[in-house]
Parts: sequence; C-alpha cells; structure tokens
Amino acid sequence: MERVAVVGLGNIATRHRRNLKQLFPNALLYAMSASGRVPQETVNDADLLATSIEELIVQRVQLVIIASPAPFHALHAIHLIKAGIPVLIEKPVTATVGEVKRLQSIASQYKTPVSIGYCLRYLSSALQMKSLLSLDKIGHLYHAHVEIGQYLPDWRPSKDYRDSVSAKASLGGGALLELSHEFDYTQWLLGELTLEHAVLRQTKELGLEVEDSADMLLSTSKQAIVHMHLDFLQRKAFRQCRFVGSKGALEWDLIGNEIRFVTPQGIQVLYSEPKWDKNQMYTAMLADFVAQIHQQPNQCVSLAEAAQSVELIEEIKQRFPITSVSGGLESE
Repeated sequence: MERVAVVGLGNIATRHRRNLKQLFPNALLYAMSASGRVPQETVNDADLLATSIEELIVQRVQLVIIASPAPFHALHAIHLIKAGIPVLIEKPVTATVGEVKRLQSIASQYKTPVSIGYCLRYLSSALQMKSLLSLDKIGHLYHAHVEIGQYLPDWRPSKDYRDSVSAKASLGGGALLELSHEFDYTQWLLGELTLEHAVLRQTKELGLEVEDSADMLLSTSKQAIVHMHLDFLQRKAFRQCRFVGSKGALEWDLIGNEIRFVTPQGIQVLYSEPKWDKNQMYTAMLADFVAQIHQQPNQCVSLAEAAQSVELIEEIKQRFPITSVSGGLESE
C-alpha cells in the first residue's frame, strides 16, 4: 500500500491511523474529518489532510477506513466503492436498514472489497469461545446472558459526554447502536437471533435524548433463549457472557480475556490472558482486510452479517419505544 486514508478524527480514527502507520510505514496517510473541515488541532500519524471524499479518489488512495459517525458511513463509503477503493467501515455499518441495503447493492454491483470493523471477533478469547461452542463443549444450549455496561461520562473524560456521538440521536448515538458489538458477536457465535421482547430506558441521571439502557429477550433458531443487556450507567466497566447448556456453562469475561467452564465438579479455567494487548484485535482486523483485498483467505465481517445487527436494532426501536424513568440523579 502506497496511499491510505482514515475518515473521521475521533478516538477510533486515531487508533486506526497509528495502526496503519505501523502496518504500512512507507505509505502516505491522508486524514479527513467527517465534515470535511480543516482541523485546527494536530492530527497525529497523518501525512496529509483531505477535505473531501473526491480528493481521496483523485489521489488514488488504495484503502480507506471510514470512522465517521454511523449516519455518515454510507455517504462517505458509496463514492469510494464506486471508484473501486476498498473500504473498512467502522461499526455499526450504518444507522438505518435503508442505508445498509443501499451499500449492499452498490458493493455487489462494483465488486469492491468492503468489510465492517467488528474488532471483538479478533479478541483472543472470542476465537476460543467460537471454537468451544462449535465443538459442543456445553452440549445443547439452553440459554445465554450477554451484558455490557460502562458509565458514559468515563468514556472520553476530556469531553462533555452530552456533546459526544454516543449521546446524540442525529449522530447514531444510544446504547443499541454504540454497543452493537454485542449483537454482532452473539449472532456470530449462536446464529441469527429473533426478537421476542425489549425494554429501552432513558434515565434522568445522564439526561440523554437517546436510550441509556436496553434489555432484550431474543431466541436462536434452535429455540435457546438469549437475554442481552446494554447500558451507559455502570460505574465499573463490565462485559461478560454466560452460555448454559446440557453439559455445563461457559463464562466469558471479555475485559479480563478469560473463559471458565462450570460443571457440578467445579470451575475450570479454560483460557486466561488478561495482559493480552487488545490493540492486536485492530491490527489483526486490518491484516485480514488486506487479505480480502488481495483475494486471500480471510474472516472479514461482511455487509450481510453487519446488516443483521442493524436490522435487529431497527426492529427493536420500531416495536419498543424508549421509556423515560425517574431513577438516578437529576440532570443539571
């Protein structure tokens, strides 16, 4: 690669620029803000600044990572796809089903490589979980519990959380879209999910215009029940899953990068690498995307797979409106 680019200037874009520089140290790296504005702040690991997608096309960049807010993903990606420039789109692929279907149609027409940035599939314990479930380690799955929670004001301490992408509906905020990793890896592990019921809540504590917690009851094609909980409220970050089957239970701690097997005989730690460098998820994802570009074997997340998560989220929002609750501190 001689010319690469990252669209967006947020935290994840900063990580992608750094990783691209490590992967392609001799490549020219273009950075572009989501709006096309010329940034006043220093943009680390960028050789040149671009102000439009058209400029990136003229410069014949060979790979672009779209790390703008979700509602702008299709707008930024479509022209690149039509120009035959491979794009890695950050999750969620889009904010609406209509946009993802348009992307699917154009990508199919132009045969341009497209992948979606669900990096948690590359977490070392995630790969172990995939293997264990594929080998029927727990036998017939009865039910699963999937949970993530982290206090939104702690996500970006240097910025008012109310001004963040996560807090604004117009930028694709809310627990459902911002925490869509859980929809992706659960369907990757268990297959397509069917929505049974959901409760979306908006507490006064954070004073957001979007849902700050979501509880879903879902089912798999084999009639296992999946309870999923997402929130912006837990003061200590929590990301764990529990899969219960006829032979025992697998407990997966994504933050601790550990898997435990629970049976009547006791608890067995099957995998534990708490110090594993999680940036390896992103570098592995990039390397996999390069393999896709070169038509080599890869495990990249397809548009069709990413569309499943967006479709499920849109169905939840349409069927179950947000409920405002008075619990928590009054917002100022």
